[in-house]
Amino acid sequence: MSDNVREMYARARMAFETVEFWPQEKVDEMVAAVGWVWQKDEMAREVAKIAVEESGMGVCEHKVAKQKKKTRGAMWDLRGVKTCGVVEEDKARGLVKIAKPIGVIANVTPCTNPTATPSFLGLNALKTRNAMIVSPHPRTKRCTFRTIEWARGALNKVGAPEDLLQCIENPTHENTAELMACCDFAIATGGDALIKVVYRAGKPAHTVGAGNVCAIIDRTADPKEVAPKIFESKTFDNATSCSSENSVAIEESIFDEMIEALKAEGGYLCSTEEREKLRRALWPDGKRINREIVAASAVSIAEQAGIPVPENTKILMVFGEKIGREDRFSGEKLSVVLTIWKWNDFSEMVDRLARILEFSGKGHSCAIHTKNEEQIRELSMRTRVGRVNVNMPNCMVNSGSWYNGQPFTTTIGCGTWAGNITSDNINWRHMLNYTWVSKPVAEYVPTDEDLFGDYLKKWGRD
Repeated sequence: MSDNVREMYARARMAFETVEFWPQEKVDEMVAAVGWVWQKDEMAREVAKIAVEESGMGVCEHKVAKQKKKTRGAMWDLRGVKTCGVVEEDKARGLVKIAKPIGVIANVTPCTNPTATPSFLGLNALKTRNAMIVSPHPRTKRCTFRTIEWARGALNKVGAPEDLLQCIENPTHENTAELMACCDFAIATGGDALIKVVYRAGKPAHTVGAGNVCAIIDRTADPKEVAPKIFESKTFDNATSCSSENSVAIEESIFDEMIEALKAEGGYLCSTEEREKLRRALWPDGKRINREIVAASAVSIAEQAGIPVPENTKILMVFGEKIGREDRFSGEKLSVVLTIWKWNDFSEMVDRLARILEFSGKGHSCAIHTKNEEQIRELSMRTRVGRVNVNMPNCMVNSGSWYNGQPFTTTIGCGTWAGNITSDNINWRHMLNYTWVSKPVAEYVPTDEDLFGDYLKKWGRD
């Protein structure tokens, strides 16, 4: 593959035009071929090892698990889905809906998820008869490139054009911007700076927002059940996921018990002095996160901060003090650092969460551990997020799992709250155009009573 973006696009366009009118059966065979390769243990371990070596981030075994889960999850959600030809018909209204592909999709992939993201989105792109060109993060370019190489071999095996999936080998800011400008659509997973670049390209795009998940824990929850869930989620791949909990908000009546349960799992609660050391290590200039601590182990972060911790420490915990730029611990940290809040009035805590999300995490998600259905409803109704996960480890379920119903994805839309065009979990549904065929039906013109009946009964016609 060449890094001449224009040439890559031309080859992708030619490959797209080859499959543009393929029948569903042929498309599904192509998807199965690539999906089978991408979930193989051999492939998952190879690219996970490279990813850790390149980035110095995360846990190899967790990356293997993520690669397999996202690939198999995509295949599970795609089973039986019709994306070719007529996909819906309403005879009573004389409507027929025909699914059509977009063309060539630019996929900008983050270093925190460099193999599972192109794999998941690649399967969904193929299912919808689109081509995809990946621009990997420069820090993890080899593992992403290798991921696409595995897929190209699978495409060739079943007689599908290899150039449906391509990857820039040496990504730069310039060729990534050029890719987004020349492709027909873009899906970009990354920070605010990337999102601005995407929209400047002037093409339709799906983007994401920052994650800053807060898990609210109330008195009806069992701390000994909640703590392992928080740790499973927070420590998975050393918190590379935007869906991992950045804070927990504990009701005052169980606060001490919950803190002890978190400590028993491997949490280390920093003193006021240690909190300040940790703050300086995380944000040396007071603004930007230190990338050396992103997805590093708790012990490694503590060493960088000059904080002596037990060898079995898995999470560093600090008390939340203020919300906003004056206390960066209230925002997203992409590390195994957990902020602790205390509350005794649920409605006030929901208000506080709104302020936290306004600073960091608008539209993303939150979690709650409770048996109180009224509080679940209040949180869900009042909080501007796309997802509220109940009594589960947030990172493990937010983008799909085998024990909840969220659609599998690697790309979390955060809605207009975060400047995105959807608050959905991005998948095949967001990679199609539709043609509506409309035929005449028996005419019916609605009466005043049809349109305004209840109003007219109450207020009359004056």
